Amino acid sequence: MAARSRYAELARQLGAIGAVKRGLARTLPADCPGGCAAVLTTLDRYGEMRMSRLAELLAVDMSVTSRHVAHAARRGWLARSPDPADRRSRILRLTPAGHLLLDELTRRTTETFAYALADWTDDDVGRLGALLDRLRESFSPDPPRPSC
Repeated sequence: MAARSRYAELARQLGAIGAVKRGLARTLPADCPGGCAAVLTTLDRYGEMRMSRLAELLAVDMSVTSRHVAHAARRGWLARSPDPADRRSRILRLTPAGHLLLDELTRRTTETFAYALADWTDDDVGRLGALLDRLRESFSPDPPRPSC
C-alpha cells in the first residue's frame, strides 16, 4: 500500500485534471457543450437506453440529463421513441447525424491530445491510459467502500 502522502498528492493531481477537461471542452463545437457530448458518447458506448439508465451512467441528476437530451434531440443528434415495454418511457438512440458528430468530436479530441502530448513517447501515453483505466476500475461500484 502506498504512503498516505502519495494519496494526498494523487488527490491534488486529479483535482488538476479539470484544466485538461477545460482544454478539451474548448475544442467542442459551440452548439455541443460537454454534457451533451457526454450523452452522445455514452449512447454510442452502451447503445440505446432509457433516460433513467443514461442518468445513472452519467452519474448526474435526471433534470440535467433531460436538459442535455433535449438539446441533442433538437439538433437531430439523437432520437427518442416509445419504449415497447413501457409506453410512458422513451428509448434514446443516436441518429446518423449523432454518429457523424461523434466522429468529429473524436477527431478533435485526438488532434488535441496529439498536439498537447507531442513530446511524450508512445509508451508514456500507453502507460497513462493503462493507469487511468486501472484507476477507473478501482472505483467501480463492486469494491467495498470504507465508511466515512
